[in-house]
Amino acid sequence: MTHWAERLKPAAARRTHLLLAAGMWTVVGALLLCIGARWVLGAQTSYAPLQIAAAVAVGAAKAWFVLDKAAGRIVQRIRERADGRCLGGFVSIKTWEIILFMIGIGRLLRGGVLSQNIIGLLYAAIGAALLFGARNFWRAWYRGGLAG
Repeated sequence: MTHWAERLKPAAARRTHLLLAAGMWTVVGALLLCIGARWVLGAQTSYAPLQIAAAVAVGAAKAWFVLDKAAGRIVQRIRERADGRCLGGFVSIKTWEIILFMIGIGRLLRGGVLSQNIIGLLYAAIGAALLFGARNFWRAWYRGGLAG
């Protein structure tokens, strides 16, 4: 007899897990980049566009040096798991804890002593990093979840 939780879990194929990861990184990245850019532009300084460009460049560097490795580990985790695994299991519990921690840090920053311009730059850089890093998931999804 199947355990009741097994029957109720939202299971999905590996390719669906890759699509979910790609979508999550893309949507969250786009939202953070847009919110951050809006806050920086709201400061109405003449150099705001340069600040946003610098934040995007920092985000690209973070994606290249940090997030590509993390995305690669997540893609590999998804590839190694069998189809029919829980939909939320595309990342480990440790990664979900890190995500929740980062959400908490974001909320603390908005209520803290930093100006909205500085927070906007941080959001824009993180958003750009997530957008650039998402390409790893989109590539894996496009290839059907196969190695490579």
